[in-house]
Amino acid sequence: MAQTVTLIPGDGIGPSITDATVRVIEATGVSIDWDRREAGMAALQTHNTPIPDETLESIRVNRLALKGPLTTPVGTGFRSINVALRKEFDLYSNVRPARTIVPGGRYEGIDLVLIRENTEGLYSGVEHYVGIGTDPRAAAESVMIVTRFGVERILRYAFEYAVSHGRKKVTLAHKANILKYTQGLFLDIGREMAKEYEGRVEFEDRIIDATAMLLVMDPYRFDVIVTENMFGDILSDQIAGLVGGLGLAPGANIGKDAAIFEAVHGSAPDIAGKGIANPAALLLAGVMMLQHMDEHDAAGRIRAALEATIHERDSLTPDLGGSGSTDSFADAIIRRL
Repeated sequence: MAQTVTLIPGDGIGPSITDATVRVIEATGVSIDWDRREAGMAALQTHNTPIPDETLESIRVNRLALKGPLTTPVGTGFRSINVALRKEFDLYSNVRPARTIVPGGRYEGIDLVLIRENTEGLYSGVEHYVGIGTDPRAAAESVMIVTRFGVERILRYAFEYAVSHGRKKVTLAHKANILKYTQGLFLDIGREMAKEYEGRVEFEDRIIDATAMLLVMDPYRFDVIVTENMFGDILSDQIAGLVGGLGLAPGANIGKDAAIFEAVHGSAPDIAGKGIANPAALLLAGVMMLQHMDEHDAAGRIRAALEATIHERDSLTPDLGGSGSTDSFADAIIRRL
């Protein structure tokens, strides 16, 4: 039976790369019913809200969504639509793989995964100004919230991910040398949990700034990296840079009851409507979604076809050094399928 997936094309280049991605996925023969819904600027114009109730209900019912890039409208009360979706569905695990696809870059053979806690830390949104004398904004304060529950589930996810994907090592990146309580809790739980996986998964912990340096100097020493929210946000873009940038960076936001797969890059309004946007990031997010659905054969075929298309420089978009279009790139991948 066909599985229903909520499809959110998004803003800017979103609709064009979404259509290209859907065409490629459908070319594998996988049976999916796409439930198209709006969010972002497109939804604000038609529903007077960037996240309509019917979009939320669709995700709640289907439990799976593929999402193009969204633009957060100014003045709507949302810090970020993406953050709002993560909180709405408690998508506590952000999974960002980085794997070399484009040959001839600074690094060859990169294959690592960053797992980021997605709901707590400094991105909890607990912040305010402190007034002193006549200055109501004399100081500003943000609170890093770290709970044992939140830490245990993200670390458990990271270790189980390593086991189920045949990964050899988990690196916990932290700042416990300075943030003794919040990051100390993260580190203490990690060290304790690692004992359960001895003999199956190697474990190490590294201070976050040293981790960032070593990712540049010798990224091959890492396999799975797990860290808190803001650190993960920063490192995930860094590892995308190791393999060519955000145009090749997919992401998954996974919780107990739902999962949303997305292109990590933005809506790129400067090239919207020109037909030259690279669909690879969203397509790779689609590959992650297919793996989540246990459609591993289709996922592997798409990745192989995408890699062959890039290696043979067939109809590549301008950001990859070609002169092709969004659709011609997708067509080239479909030919190889």
